[in-house]
Amino acid sequence: MDQHGYSNQHAAVNGSNGAPSMNGSWRGHTRVLTVDEALPYSPFSSVVPFNSDIIPSPSIGLRSSTSLFPTSTDRDEGRQLLEVLNRDAQDPNNTSERLQKSLNDLKELLKPSNIAQYSFKTSPNFTSERTSNTEPRLSLSPFAQMVYDRTSVEFNYPSPERPSPPVMANKISQKQKGTPKVKSQPKSQQQASQRVVSNQAAHDENSTITVQMPNVKAIPKATPKPSPKPSPKANGHISTPKKLDPSTPSKPSSSFSVVIPGLPKSFSRTEYTQAQADALTKPASQSQVVEQPQVLIQPSTPSLQQSHTPLQSTPRVTPQHGSQPVPPSPNPGLAVVIPNLPSTFRPEDYEVLPSSPDTPQNLSRKRRRSEVDDEDDLSRSVDQRQKNDAAFRNLREYLQEIFEAEDQAQPDNVASSAILTSSSEGITLSLAAQAKLEILLQRVIDANRFSQVPLDDLLRAQKLCESALKDAETVDVKVDDTMGESEVDAWLQQISTAELGIKAARISLKLMSGGREEKQLYSEDVIQAALNAFKNATETCLVPIVEMRNSGPSAALFKLLSAQKSHIGNLLSHCRRLFSLVASLVPAIDLSETVINTLEFTASRLIFVENAPSERDSIVKISKFDSLRVVAMDVLAQIFLCNPAQRQGIFDEILTSLEKLPVTKQSARQFKLAEGGSIQLVSALIMRLVQTSASKADDAKANRRNKALEALNGDDGAEGSEKPTVGKHTITTEHKAERQPVTAIQELADDAVQLLDTARANATYVVAFIVNRAMKSTKSGDAPYRNLLDLFVEDFITCLNSTDWPAAELMLRLFLFRMVQLAEGDKTPAPAKNMALDLLGLMGAAISELNSHVRKTASSLENGDTELGRYLARLAEASLEKKASTAELVSWGAGPYRACLESLQHRCPVKDDDPQLRSAIGYFMAEWASKICSTFDSTSDDDYDHENTEQEYGRLAYRLRMMISDSRWLSTEYSFDVVSPPHARLAYSVTLLHSQFCASFGRVLNILLGSMTSEQATVRSKSLKSVNQVLDTDPTIIDREPTIKLLILRCANDTSVQVRDSALGLIGKCINIRPALEEEMITSILQRVNDSGVGVRKRAMRLSKDIYLRNAKREVRSLIADSLLHRVQDLDEGVQDLARQMIEEVWMSPFYQSTTSDNTSAQFKLAMSDHVTLMVKTVQRGSGVAAVLDKVLQNMLSPEAKLSGANFRVCKALVATMFETIIDNPAGEGNDAPSARDALQILTIFAKSNADLFTAEQVQLLQPYVANVGDNDDLQIYRSVIIIFRHVLSHLSKAHNNFLAAIRKELLPAVSRVGKSILDDVIACLWIISGVLGDYRQLTALVMSSLDGISRMKNVKLSDLHVRKLARLLSIAGMCGKHCDFDPHAADFRKKFPSWKDDSVSKLMTDTFAPFTSPSQPLEVRKAALDAIGMVCQSWPKNFSSANIYTSFLTAFDEKESALESIILRSFKDFLLLEEKRSEAGKEGVPGAGVDSTAKLGVMGGGQGDGIAIGIAQRFLPYIVRIALSRQDDQGLLAAEVVASIARQGLVHPKETGSCLIALETSQNQKIAEVAVKEHRALHEKHETILEKEYMRAVHLAYIYQRDIVQNTHGATLNPYTSKLALMMDVLKISKVKNRKRFYDNLCARIEFDPAKMDIVNELPHHLEFSQFIIENIAFFEYQTVDELLSTITAMEKVVAALGTGIAHSIETEIFHVSLDQPSQVDEHGQSQPVQPTVDQLRLQQLTASSMMLSSLWEARTYLRRQYGLKSNLRDGKNKGAIKDLNRAPVRAQGVNGDKFWELSESTMSALESEDSMMNQCRAFVDLLNVDQEFKVAAEDDDEADRARVGTPSEDEGTPGTPGPPGSGRGRKRKGSVSTPGNRKKRARSSSVPRGHGRPKGFGKKRSVERSDDEGDDWN
Repeated sequence: MDQHGYSNQHAAVNGSNGAPSMNGSWRGHTRVLTVDEALPYSPFSSVVPFNSDIIPSPSIGLRSSTSLFPTSTDRDEGRQLLEVLNRDAQDPNNTSERLQKSLNDLKELLKPSNIAQYSFKTSPNFTSERTSNTEPRLSLSPFAQMVYDRTSVEFNYPSPERPSPPVMANKISQKQKGTPKVKSQPKSQQQASQRVVSNQAAHDENSTITVQMPNVKAIPKATPKPSPKPSPKANGHISTPKKLDPSTPSKPSSSFSVVIPGLPKSFSRTEYTQAQADALTKPASQSQVVEQPQVLIQPSTPSLQQSHTPLQSTPRVTPQHGSQPVPPSPNPGLAVVIPNLPSTFRPEDYEVLPSSPDTPQNLSRKRRRSEVDDEDDLSRSVDQRQKNDAAFRNLREYLQEIFEAEDQAQPDNVASSAILTSSSEGITLSLAAQAKLEILLQRVIDANRFSQVPLDDLLRAQKLCESALKDAETVDVKVDDTMGESEVDAWLQQISTAELGIKAARISLKLMSGGREEKQLYSEDVIQAALNAFKNATETCLVPIVEMRNSGPSAALFKLLSAQKSHIGNLLSHCRRLFSLVASLVPAIDLSETVINTLEFTASRLIFVENAPSERDSIVKISKFDSLRVVAMDVLAQIFLCNPAQRQGIFDEILTSLEKLPVTKQSARQFKLAEGGSIQLVSALIMRLVQTSASKADDAKANRRNKALEALNGDDGAEGSEKPTVGKHTITTEHKAERQPVTAIQELADDAVQLLDTARANATYVVAFIVNRAMKSTKSGDAPYRNLLDLFVEDFITCLNSTDWPAAELMLRLFLFRMVQLAEGDKTPAPAKNMALDLLGLMGAAISELNSHVRKTASSLENGDTELGRYLARLAEASLEKKASTAELVSWGAGPYRACLESLQHRCPVKDDDPQLRSAIGYFMAEWASKICSTFDSTSDDDYDHENTEQEYGRLAYRLRMMISDSRWLSTEYSFDVVSPPHARLAYSVTLLHSQFCASFGRVLNILLGSMTSEQATVRSKSLKSVNQVLDTDPTIIDREPTIKLLILRCANDTSVQVRDSALGLIGKCINIRPALEEEMITSILQRVNDSGVGVRKRAMRLSKDIYLRNAKREVRSLIADSLLHRVQDLDEGVQDLARQMIEEVWMSPFYQSTTSDNTSAQFKLAMSDHVTLMVKTVQRGSGVAAVLDKVLQNMLSPEAKLSGANFRVCKALVATMFETIIDNPAGEGNDAPSARDALQILTIFAKSNADLFTAEQVQLLQPYVANVGDNDDLQIYRSVIIIFRHVLSHLSKAHNNFLAAIRKELLPAVSRVGKSILDDVIACLWIISGVLGDYRQLTALVMSSLDGISRMKNVKLSDLHVRKLARLLSIAGMCGKHCDFDPHAADFRKKFPSWKDDSVSKLMTDTFAPFTSPSQPLEVRKAALDAIGMVCQSWPKNFSSANIYTSFLTAFDEKESALESIILRSFKDFLLLEEKRSEAGKEGVPGAGVDSTAKLGVMGGGQGDGIAIGIAQRFLPYIVRIALSRQDDQGLLAAEVVASIARQGLVHPKETGSCLIALETSQNQKIAEVAVKEHRALHEKHETILEKEYMRAVHLAYIYQRDIVQNTHGATLNPYTSKLALMMDVLKISKVKNRKRFYDNLCARIEFDPAKMDIVNELPHHLEFSQFIIENIAFFEYQTVDELLSTITAMEKVVAALGTGIAHSIETEIFHVSLDQPSQVDEHGQSQPVQPTVDQLRLQQLTASSMMLSSLWEARTYLRRQYGLKSNLRDGKNKGAIKDLNRAPVRAQGVNGDKFWELSESTMSALESEDSMMNQCRAFVDLLNVDQEFKVAAEDDDEADRARVGTPSEDEGTPGTPGPPGSGRGRKRKGSVSTPGNRKKRARSSSVPRGHGRPKGFGKKRSVERSDDEGDDWN
């Protein structure tokens, strides 16, 4: 890089003034004028070319400015075509027609007959040195070489005549003679290389590169490898000879030789790869393709050592030992010697370092002076001058016309004038005249002729506007909701007056904007009047209209004014233009402080006006008013820039007005960005002000002030005004900056760092204000700061990648730093930490998105058509890999800062200045300068080419300082190729990648991951959501951070429901990003399917379904299906429905399409077979799956199901597939298909669901399986077939009689062999077959035979054989009584049993069975008899009410024989379930004998069960409850199910079952607890009022259940701490808050007791345990609102206050014997000694136990307050939003858990173990209630010195909440109860006693029973 920005070649060719520098031969000649200078004097002056470059500049040696290619696209297309021709020409065997045609066309053009002949005279050569006659060396492309070789064009090149040089010693003048003929180049090549050819000789004269290589045999020609950091390309030639001959003598001039040594002897070609060989043997022609003129490297000289980038300097090479000798040369020259490789050289010891991309050097160019003198009058055309003259003349003429009209104006003819109009104080200009005058004034100002307008004319015009302006100040344009049509019409007249005044104000201010120096124009009164008129129009008219809505009291006026939109819109437009004019005047003229303050207030008010959220609610368009607010922002920014003293006030006004902002995103973001999108206007304003802070104010105003002082005071004033600037900068040229880079950098830092520090300080102030306010508010609170914080951060993220808003990065950086502080702070409260994690997630996602955007953009531009795009793409990729050099970032040639700044400068020309872009440019330049300073400081003296690097930094520093001081300096001094918007955005993105904000991404991610292990559940949940946001933008984080998966899986098992839910959401995200993670995550997902949280279960189920549909592995699908099936029995109905829906989606939906027709394809059969296998595998996983699947299938196939038809087709196809499996694979061997046993097991489920799925042919295939029963497998198959028959045979017709008869024949013998479970199905099948065949004889005979056998054994002494036989007969008879209706065959029974006279066979059966239930019978017989009675009574329930039956039941219950009780309970359960089914309308009748599928609702016997269930409940419920509450095994579960069924049917009063169910909810048996809570919830929903009264009894019953059955009286379970009454409280969530508060109050009241009336031995220990049970439950309840939590704390304090005083007094008087008169006795020495009192042990135990309860209660109260961070009196009505805070859910404090409380509770409850521990407990309790101790440890809220404790108002502050306990008045103490020993007076509290942190000094007046919340430091 040269000093002035020119390329080296330009400097060599053109010298200093554009002419050839031929050794100073032209020094005496006059400089030739350039075209721009000569144009006004040429004949072309009458023609105004669009561009002076149309006429080529006659500069010798310079390329013509005209181009063969008008655009870069055309140039690139031409190059591509030339490259194709080069490739064709390079191949000698190529016969391309295109190549031959192009060659022939050029031959034709180059024929001598077609070329014009010119004869030029050459100027004499005055140089005395020799001129080489060597032909210029040209490096031609293959196609150019072909054209050159095959054409013959000759021309004469006359030798220039050279005058004789002066006579010199030992020198002989020589003169060349002759005109040698030289073969010329093609014409196209001549024009392209005109400059090079003309000066080629000079190049050859100066320097030559000669590459000398020793002759080495069998070594091909090679080109030397480039250095790791090649020198930058310069304009010129690199000449590489095709044939190198080391013997060729050098030219007789200085030369530059590169000597390449020979290969070492140890060289072996086999050690090198083919790729290296290819590189070495690359043809020379491939390396000589000439796209640009190549560079001839010249010897280094000071003037040519400069480079465009700091790191691209030419390296110095010094000869080293062992190099090859350089061939001798006549003249001494430089030599680069490359030594031989040593024998120890190993290539594998070295690695290739990535080189930084080369900076393009031809984009930035130094402007010539003629290019920037465009404002000179000589360079302007005559036509333009004529236009300016015409504009000036038109203004003068119109002003004269106005003045004449004014002179002739009379009061009676003003109305007829088109120029003037009347006002209240005279005449003024009309609207039309004002509009025309404003246009004319603007034209004159643009023409720079405004200074020539007579001042008197301007003042007179200004005077004409005054009257209209005064009218506008006072006109009443106020709008009122009461206005009607007539008022609106009158109001429109006033609007016209205001509009006329606003226009007049514009004229007056326009006169001030022309830059005149006469003070008469700048009247402060006029400016103030203009502002008053603007304020009147906006504040009283426009703002109320904008805030008016189409609803409420202003709806009528809204409709009236909507019809006048045009008038209101015109006034708004005039106001906007006036305010825009004011914005331009702020930096241009001196305004008084009053005007500035008025402007600031007015602009701020406009910015915070709430615009309508939609056009429907707006009279004027939203965009129109927003344009006015944008102008107001410009005004504020200009005031901010020009008045540094006002900056703090402006920020304060903005920040304190933030509460007025809307927080809904739709209405908040109405500022449109240039690149799309929208943000808040205030966000744009803040960024604008921050950017303005880093911009240097214009010195024009100060310069004018200095000129005025100079005019007033003479030279002294001028000198005085200039003194401050003298000597400020010592670096005044680039040359000085090169020599003094450190000083240049320091001066740049002095200017830039100060600006950036100001911007950073202002931004920090804004960030601190917003964050501090946001920390004290919530998203749902009254203050909007929490929501505004989100909006601000989102807005800044939106603007992050926008070049218009570089301050967005600074704002985000400061927000990020603050959030990092909060997230990493140990004492940061949980809400603030959640806020920080939320915003860190947003900002982390923004950084990831930026990286992704840069990566995509760089890849798209990597092979682009522009050099800048390719360079930026390479630099971006290096930046993403953290390999980019910071020097490349700040480089001048084409660095990203320079490219981005050039884009901004191009968009913001001087003539059309945009204040917003100007602020962005100022800030961006300051950032660039700061980056230069920081990178310079990081350079080292040991760096390679450090000197050149420092010189480059010096030049950069000087240029940046000049740019900062003069915004036009860059565009004036340098030109740059136009940067496209995509390139500008990429350049800016690259600078962002190197910013502190983006560099903090790793730390942000670590914080988010670290927060996933926080102790606070809400923090863990928030961190998961934030990580989710980051993963959305950069999924590769999963691969880069393997710990993410482990942390997520850990959170999936978290104790918090919220955390588990968030973790599942993140797991789903990870699986979507990386499907391979399914296998790793599926286990955790399926665990959460059984989660305690409903939302977690649902989310896990959805994730499982998605995995099922994607994953084809049978094992995975089986696991998922099993989990989903179990959720069908979930307690939550929503989960049940979701589970059924998902089973349908995964098992049925995939086959809907394929089962619409008879599909027999192999693919379909294979899919169905796989599905059957999957179903079998799923059912085999657990015993409960089959029952669940049965219910699911029934639901899918029910008529109410939406897709029952499609589901039926799929199920039918599945049944058919299973029958094929049974036939093809009966043993299940040889493949994955299920065996016949497995398939039949599934078929039983389908048979229970819908018998129509089976066909008669399929059922007949099962007959062989009932013929023979063998081993266990056969027995299972037999049972499955029997079950299928039981459900399907009833649907067969009599056409299959033979088949049915055969089945009956096989089943009858099995009755005596099969077990009870199979016997039930066999008897049912036999009854169904008998019914279809109409033949009941065999069954009747079987029953009569059984009854006869039973009757015979009544009075027989039963042996073991008889017992087994009797039990078998009872079972057979009972089963027949259950399934069969023998009443129609009663006659047959009478014949068999003549003594039987009744009509009911079932009564005969039960009477026959009843004697065997007596206690005298063996237990097995009794069990069989009761079981048989139960089976008969299920179908014939009337028998339950028979005396002999219920008496036998009562006898069994009284005996408490568990086996008998279980049988009776099971019979009750089965009967009650049947009753529930019978009572459900629309359901099928009870399945049983005598009732076919079409039978009506009821049981056999026609309603015999009516009233029976009630009788059972009333008679047996106490026994059932007793069994349920006495055990937790299967019998206990059975009893619980019976109780639940009784409660469900409403057979008894709710209070009789409610308490039992609540107690059972605390069972350790999960099934019992689920049954109980489900029915409790249903009871509570129906009978809340009734149950409310039973809750206290239920709590006591739960305590007894825990004490006696669970044998654990603790009120909570550990790991995690959970209340044992948690399920009950979960049900109570349904109730209102006041009901829950009443429950808590009653619960605390249960702790109260009267020590005097309580039995110490029997009652006190139980009450102590009961109190512990209640206290621990209270401590670990999940409270729904803060209000009920405070109510509970108040109730606890009330108990301590009520009982503690008396107990403490008793302890002091009875245990410690504290009294006024201490007993004493006289000893043997005659001295009085105190008598040691005796302590009553029983009384000590009583008082200790009482103090234990109260102490434990107080610890629970303290724990609750700590746990939920209750340190402010939320009940105080003075607190803003107190009611809203009371109704919100309490938030647990970070770091507080139940360990400390549990430890204290255990310690307190063990105080009765010894006398010492009892005494210590009593002493601790007295200390607890001691007043002095209370004052010592009290630590409450800051303002509690004047009010009662949290949640407990004093007596003077009665609130609607829970009243305070007795004695809780402020400052009230116990008198005479707890006194100190010896009756000492209590001393006042010393100031040395430590108070709680942050508490006021006067704190301490509390109730005597209070204790510090801060007592103890460790609650973890």
